[in-house]
Parts: sequence; C-alpha cells; structure tokens
Amino acid sequence: MSKLDDRALQYVAMYFKALAEPMRLKMLNALQDGEKNVGQLTEISGGTQANVSKHLSLLAQHGLVKRESRGTSVYYSIADQSVFELCELVCGQIGNRMVLEEDIKKVFTAT
Repeated sequence: MSKLDDRALQYVAMYFKALAEPMRLKMLNALQDGEKNVGQLTEISGGTQANVSKHLSLLAQHGLVKRESRGTSVYYSIADQSVFELCELVCGQIGNRMVLEEDIKKVFTAT
C-alpha cells in the first residue's frame, strides 16, 4: 500500500466496509453473471426487497455497482470488475486458512 493521506485511508476503509457484509457479497456474486433487477436479486439473495435495495444503494454509493432505470424496473450491474480480483485474492487466502485449520484439527483429534 502506498503512502496515503488520512482522507484516502478513510475512503479505503469505507470501500472495505461496503464489502464486509455477506448479503452484499452475495449480490455482487449474483451480478457476476450479468445485470439483474431488484426482484431477481431479492429472489437470489433470499432477502426482502427493502433490504436488497438498501444494500444495492450502498454498493452504488461506493462505485461497486451501477444502476440503470428501464421503465418501472431498475437494473444493477457491476461497475468495477476489479472487485472480483480482490474477492478472489481474499477468498483464496481464506480457503487456504480453512484447509490449514482442518489439518490442525485432524492432528489434534488423531492423538
């Protein structure tokens, strides 16, 4: 990480905070296949329409998704594809950690 001033660090923290909610990650994952409307995202996520709309609004506020109105529907799509690179990096690290923890558990339960 390069030297960032306090304002930039605050922005980075808010970006990560936007990603720190499982429901938002679920919606980003659903949008990886292409744009979807709120109804589709509500069905996929299992949340309420109000809750999904709230999360989408926050994701849009942080530049992660973009919205497009078409008639009475609003469609969302990924605004920043690099979010998936970040998620893959983090998910890979977490996957490695989980495998390591399972290996450690096996060692201690085998004795």
